[in-house]
Amino acid sequence: TMPVYIVASRDDHIVPWRSAYRSTRLLGGDMTFVLGASGHIAGIINPPAANKYCYWVNDKLAAKPGDWLERATQHPGSWWTDWARWVAGHAGASVAARTPGKGKYPALEDAPGSYVQQRIG
Repeated sequence: TMPVYIVASRDDHIVPWRSAYRSTRLLGGDMTFVLGASGHIAGIINPPAANKYCYWVNDKLAAKPGDWLERATQHPGSWWTDWARWVAGHAGASVAARTPGKGKYPALEDAPGSYVQQRIG
């Protein structure tokens, strides 16, 4: 029953997009499937500022992934802009960032914290 935003990459060799599309048949609730261009890394990380690649959207989820893509609309740039729009509609009101150490829990130490300098092994 939760809203879901599923993103896949067209040329992904680790999670083929047609396999990722099958999630639309397994999950319920408000669902959006978006297909980004390129492969596993470039297709997902593609930042909006780079203005590279493209992505496809189609509000009507077809039973078969090929049918979905055939009727999808291609958009230039990064799918992240579509996600930002989608998440804004599900996120509720913005709140001010908390100040570490003010409130119920005291700050342990200044950032980044001594734990990041520890070595294991």
